Amino acid sequence: MKYLFLFLILAITPMAAQTTTEAIQKEIDQTVWKPFQKAFETLDGNALNATYADQVLRVTPQGIDTKNAFKKGNIDRFVANRKNGDKISLDFWFDNRKTNETTSYEVGFYRIGFTSKGGKIQYSYGQFHIVLEKINGQWKITQDWDTATIAGKPITANEFDKKEALKF
Repeated sequence: MKYLFLFLILAITPMAAQTTTEAIQKEIDQTVWKPFQKAFETLDGNALNATYADQVLRVTPQGIDTKNAFKKGNIDRFVANRKNGDKISLDFWFDNRKTNETTSYEVGFYRIGFTSKGGKIQYSYGQFHIVLEKINGQWKITQDWDTATIAGKPITANEFDKKEALKF
């Protein structure tokens, strides 16, 4: 009888942890990823920057930014996009997520669609690795790494189309 009780406790514990993880990831989806996507699609640099922590490590093929220069770049880029009459769509999905109560490491693929005033759409694809931390009760991006290549090969629609984009 005592072993049956122990077995039941051990069997239930992983399910409870999984439920907690899923709840945290849903919270992150609603408080970070949904606003992040909306900010891109409405060309709102301030809203995009609000999804990031005060201090962020940002790594791109252009280098490492530890001084948050990318935040000014977000605002300037979106101002230019609005001025040019451009529209942007952002789709993404997660390949892997590891989450606990205070930190989440998330890897996925994205597709950005740029529609110019003439209606022509150009897509760019990439992979991201993001670290989020719960700071003062709010989830914020603290590390952001992305690339348009894997092992020297460009990421294309073929990689992106392996999974369906998230819908919030």
